[in-house]
Amino acid sequence: MSTSSAKKRRSAIVFPGDRRLLENLGDNIKLARKRRGYTQVVISERTGLSRVTIRKIEKGDSGVSIGHYLAVLSVLGLAEDLAKVALDDTLGRKLQDIKLMSKKSGQDS
Repeated sequence: MSTSSAKKRRSAIVFPGDRRLLENLGDNIKLARKRRGYTQVVISERTGLSRVTIRKIEKGDSGVSIGHYLAVLSVLGLAEDLAKVALDDTLGRKLQDIKLMSKKSGQDS
């Protein structure tokens, strides 16, 4: 198969600040694994992911699917933490309140 006919892999554009967040996530996952006394081999066996992928996750690689991150979090007993993302949407609530207040002030006049 030639490179021109090979399926091109698109990667997400990740800005420097966001890259640091992914690196922090990777560090947190690595620490959680070590606290439990698990090796990368154990995580690999329990998730079915390669050790290379586990290493990439622990480095915060943006090319790894969120499903793979979830698989590792699940083995660590931390899958529910993913449900907390965007749970407290402060900006969204403020925008919604502004919109609601502008509608209310138009009706209350």
